[in-house]
Amino acid sequence: MPHFIANTILVPEIAQFVREGKMVTFTPGGVSMRPFIEGGQDSVLLVQPSHLRVGDVVLAQVDNDHYVLHRLIAIDGDAITLMGDGNLRGEEHCSRNDVLAKVQAIYSPHGRRKLLTRGRIWHWLLPIRKYLLKVYRHTPRLL
Repeated sequence: MPHFIANTILVPEIAQFVREGKMVTFTPGGVSMRPFIEGGQDSVLLVQPSHLRVGDVVLAQVDNDHYVLHRLIAIDGDAITLMGDGNLRGEEHCSRNDVLAKVQAIYSPHGRRKLLTRGRIWHWLLPIRKYLLKVYRHTPRLL
């Protein structure tokens, strides 16, 4: 049976391990990163967030106690804009200092490493993303 820990408890601990130079693996919840990260099933390997680039998937604090694991879609100096791959609208904003970790790898429930895309094509498909996500949700997964 899976155990769930509140983000307000879990994420600061993850951030501390990452700051110490350790790699952390955990299973995120939610559907905001579909189809690339399936919440509650896939695991992500987090590392220090050095060399941030548009397309990276990061763990960030976007409000006092609100954390997201979303894709970096814009960088303007110190300002970072994030958006979940499974979201049709809505962006989060934070500073570089609010980025706590970067996803280095994604693993399926069977331990297979999934392709970690930069998401550029997916971002360009935003106008038709709702149709693609609908097809994805209704397609059985083989792995």
